[in-house]
Amino acid sequence: MSRARQPPLVTGISPNEGISWTKVTIRGENLGTGPTDLIGLTICGHNCLLTAEWMSASKIVCRVGQAKNDKGDIIVTTKSGGKGTSTVSFKLLKPEKIGILDQSAVWVDEMNYYDMRTDRNKGIPPLSLRPANPLGIEIDKGRFPQKDLESLFPGMSADFTSENFSAAWYLIENHSTTSFDQLKTAVVNLKKQANKKNEGSLAYVKGGLSTFFEAQDALSAIHQKLEADGTEKVEGSMTQKLENVLNRASNTADTLFQEVLGRKDKADSTRNALNVLQRFKFLFNLPLNIERNIQKGDYDVVINDYEKAKSLFGKTEVQVFKKYYAEVETRIEALRELLLDKLLETPSTLHDQKRYIRYLSDLHAPGDPAWQCIGAQHQWILQLMHNCKESYVKEQKGNAFDVRPSPIGHLSQTSGRDDAWRYKAPQQVVFVEKLTKLVVSQLPNFWKLWVSYVNGSLFSETAEKSGQMERSKKNARQRQNDFKKMIQEVMHSLVKLIRGALLPFSLREGELRQYGGWEMKSELSGQWLTHIIQTVRLSSESLTALEIPNDMLQIIQDLILDLRVRCIIVTLQHTAEDIKRLAEKEDWVVDNEGLTSLPSQFEQCIIHSLQSLKTVLDCKPGEASHYTAYFLTKIPSLSVDVSSPDLFGSIHEESSLSSEQRLLIALSNCRYLERHTFLNIAEHFEKHGFQGVDKITQVSMESLKELDQRLFEMYIEFKADPIVGSLEPGIYAGYFDWKDCLIPTGVRNYLKEALVNIIAVHAEVFTISKDLVPRVMSRVVEAVSEELSRLMQCVSSFSKNGALQAKLEICALRDTVAIYLTPESKLLEELLNKFKSSMHLQLTCFQASSSAMMKT
Repeated sequence: MSRARQPPLVTGISPNEGISWTKVTIRGENLGTGPTDLIGLTICGHNCLLTAEWMSASKIVCRVGQAKNDKGDIIVTTKSGGKGTSTVSFKLLKPEKIGILDQSAVWVDEMNYYDMRTDRNKGIPPLSLRPANPLGIEIDKGRFPQKDLESLFPGMSADFTSENFSAAWYLIENHSTTSFDQLKTAVVNLKKQANKKNEGSLAYVKGGLSTFFEAQDALSAIHQKLEADGTEKVEGSMTQKLENVLNRASNTADTLFQEVLGRKDKADSTRNALNVLQRFKFLFNLPLNIERNIQKGDYDVVINDYEKAKSLFGKTEVQVFKKYYAEVETRIEALRELLLDKLLETPSTLHDQKRYIRYLSDLHAPGDPAWQCIGAQHQWILQLMHNCKESYVKEQKGNAFDVRPSPIGHLSQTSGRDDAWRYKAPQQVVFVEKLTKLVVSQLPNFWKLWVSYVNGSLFSETAEKSGQMERSKKNARQRQNDFKKMIQEVMHSLVKLIRGALLPFSLREGELRQYGGWEMKSELSGQWLTHIIQTVRLSSESLTALEIPNDMLQIIQDLILDLRVRCIIVTLQHTAEDIKRLAEKEDWVVDNEGLTSLPSQFEQCIIHSLQSLKTVLDCKPGEASHYTAYFLTKIPSLSVDVSSPDLFGSIHEESSLSSEQRLLIALSNCRYLERHTFLNIAEHFEKHGFQGVDKITQVSMESLKELDQRLFEMYIEFKADPIVGSLEPGIYAGYFDWKDCLIPTGVRNYLKEALVNIIAVHAEVFTISKDLVPRVMSRVVEAVSEELSRLMQCVSSFSKNGALQAKLEICALRDTVAIYLTPESKLLEELLNKFKSSMHLQLTCFQASSSAMMKT
């Protein structure tokens, strides 16, 4: 983070005194980083920001306003440094009286003009006839303070046309540094002016001599007539004559001065018009300047000029000013419409949007431009999202891609990913990446615009003073629910567009027509679904970083949950299919332990599936975890499919192994799965942080044992049935009869043949896996023993030789396969031994008797 700048410091101002609208240059330190950084400037308590012109970080030029205080500090305020201080001050002087030909930045009420022809005795000469420099020498304004002069000459004035004119005041103020020789020259000039005035009067008299002579002749004639005819007779004639003389004098005067007075009046009118044009050229040129600045994009200049014109001429009663100000208002109204169009134009940066809103606010545009901009951005984002979907759906269907510029074209940027990846990736995957990137790039500015609208940072200091900021904050509070609906609509559109591409079955029919349209030729693999889940998660994290309320983002969490579940289902289904296809890879080549490569391939397949699901099953903050139980239900089905017996009859028919041998290999593989593979898989589960591994192992073991038992029963059926079936024909071969038989001479051939077949089974099992020999031999021996026992029980009666023969064969079988006796037989043997041991003393009598009998 960059270090905050120091507050502004004003160290100089030039000039340091003057009247209102005096142009001053302010110098100092840290006066801002640019025109936009300058947000406040006051001189003697008056805001001078409108006239301020930022030159550099150490220089600002402005005009002094009409301040209330006679003397005050210069305070500069910037965004980067805040409110500053001043080491100098400015003194505001009272304005001097301004002549009609003097330039002024403000309107001055002019003095009444007097017509010299109608009121020449009472009036004073017009201001335009007053000499600007009565002494005729160079004027050098002194530096004597106005207040000091007023106190020195109380009740007097330096205006030479005033009744209270003070020559000393005038000389001190205008010629304090003038030399004595120049003053003598001034005296000569005054005398010349006085002589010209006298000469002018004499010339006037000379010009009217004829009139005087005529008047004198008329009066002499009247006098003579009165003497000759008397007063009464000529009274009427005299009166008539006098009127004629006066009329002739008046006509002569008018003839002499009409042209001169006309030219004077025209010159005065022209001079006054030029003076007004010069003094108020700001207003007269403002419409044209507004047009030029609008074309250049200098909207700040236009707004400053408009504010200045509004403060000066907004309430004027002068018709010409009203006309020009109305023209200014017309230009400003056109500017408002232009700025509003630019504000609502898309695409647009957040900086430009804030700038246009501030301009419209300073121009007092009707309505609420900020809210209009928010609404336009909302509709634009929705349109971008739907256009993105339509473009990818068309491309997927193979239609010709529309090469016309689309609203999302400007958002396409190099992602750093090879184009080859995009060709390999399914259209849905590329679409989801594009859609989420679009939302993540546009929604932050949309959210920041709303935040600025709420806290009032969109408006300038002028709007703050006018109360517009408070009105905007009030409007923002009233529109919070409307904005929340906008965010929710964007989130719903995002989620439904993704669901339409990946989970169409989760949408209703009406929603599917609006948000779907994809051709589902084949379902995405778990690998692509995992990639999509990561993409959506990153988007969710980016939106959460904007401090958007969680309830607005909950719909994205629900989408992630459904995607995770779908990814697990698809991954496990593909894993089950891969495991089923392992049978196609079985080559029936066994190692020293009687195993093929199938158990190892099965273990690798499960581990690979487990690793691919690790990212999916890891719960991020705010996500739910409901997968352990589901995963447990899927593992048993996978283990059952490992070596399904239905697969053995059709695989590798060219192999030299018989079906019985392949069954033995499958039993050996199952035994290895039970004792090693499942335990290894359980360790991997625990290593990846899975819970409930014991349950997974237990369920898998039960399924495996069920499979193993079916395979074992099939093998026993293959091997034991032929041996058992050969016993009965062998016993009764040669029409043997237990009631009528010869003295036994040894074990008959049928039993020998059965033992040879048992030995063959032993050899086959031992060749595959010696660990299976006890299990298989015990069942085969048990089957043969049970069949032999059944056959003996079926004999109705035995002769003495027959009984002896039967006992011989039974004992021969028992002694031969004693090592493979079943637990029941071993239990019987243990019980007999226990009986003999406990009854040993009592049974000795039978032994002695037996010895005696043998001797006899």
